[in-house]
Amino acid sequence: MRIAFAGTPEFAVPPLAALCGSGHELVGVLTQPDRPAGRGQKLAESPVKRYALDRGLCVAQPQTLRTDEGRAALRDWRPDVLVVVAYGLILPAAALAIPRLGCVNIHASLLPRWRGAAPIQRALLAGDPETGVTIMLMDQGLDTGPMLLQRRLPIGSGTTSGGLHDGLARLGAEALLEVLPGLESGARVPQPQPAEGVTYAAKIDKAEARIDWSGSAIAIDRQVRAFQPWPVAETRLDGEQLRVHEAHPLDDASAGRAPDIAPGTVLGLRDAELWIACGAGCLAVTRLQRAGKRAVSAREFANGLRLDGRVLG
Repeated sequence: MRIAFAGTPEFAVPPLAALCGSGHELVGVLTQPDRPAGRGQKLAESPVKRYALDRGLCVAQPQTLRTDEGRAALRDWRPDVLVVVAYGLILPAAALAIPRLGCVNIHASLLPRWRGAAPIQRALLAGDPETGVTIMLMDQGLDTGPMLLQRRLPIGSGTTSGGLHDGLARLGAEALLEVLPGLESGARVPQPQPAEGVTYAAKIDKAEARIDWSGSAIAIDRQVRAFQPWPVAETRLDGEQLRVHEAHPLDDASAGRAPDIAPGTVLGLRDAELWIACGAGCLAVTRLQRAGKRAVSAREFANGLRLDGRVLG
């Protein structure tokens, strides 16, 4: 098949790499225009663009696909199918109609759960026991197209957003290659998404990273894992930012916590973990970072500081 690809971030690179070695004809790659990045705000190429150029692929970076000019490259490539993975630009009806077999999307959730921008983080925040990838044919709705294949992935007790991101990217690449032969032959028949179980994964706001210690240790642990590696869960110590990189929950009994201790109170350093009282249970923090400093172990952080009894937040 003649395949065009549209994607931008790291999540899209494994599927693109899989297509490069699949035997299909990869006719071109769409990715977002270069954007300012870093402290110097210099223009930076997307991970997909870097990968594509390294392999001599044809790359186009339209500002929009809503115009004839913006769709020109896709039209000239004459693809049988367009594979879309975290592209970041809206595909209007005129763009969706160009590929002969339609546009195939890899979405990082088990649709219809977690349609939208941040399905990985929302699954972790909600405490979902599993997630996965859905391969679907795109329509003009928000992740509403008919499904071609789903693959599941369990969420472990220590799973972070970064780890889940990488696992789902690999799973999506494998599922994509499984779908394409049946799509070409007509053997893979798309199925409508269930009407029940629809949830929406809103874009992550950095303000969500602020820890509310009145919540349960279980909920705060999910927050820490969901926002690792970005934007990283944070609290305050003496008014200064303190980022929490790694932690796990404890119940009140295992922590030996008195019932009248205020949420956010530091209970002490125990077994190289900094124990902090929550609204329910305690959080055992193992890695932290002060503003402008590198991330360190809880033991290194606590060295020389009098933390017992101090209240975070």
